[in-house]
Amino acid sequence: MNTLLFIGGLGMSEVLVIVLVVLLFFGGKKIPELMKGLGKGVRSFKDGMNDIEKDIKDTDKDK
Repeated sequence: MNTLLFIGGLGMSEVLVIVLVVLLFFGGKKIPELMKGLGKGVRSFKDGMNDIEKDIKDTDKDK
């Protein structure tokens, strides 16, 4: 049942180990900054994809 939540068959114990390693490696203060940067990157990627879709739709309307 635990493997339903995680991709690739990762169980709860594996996820906890990964979280602990990340905490030890980066520290508690650095993680929010990393997540903020990751969020900005994802948002930028989505905006770029939306712009490409708009350009494709606009070229289809012109034909």
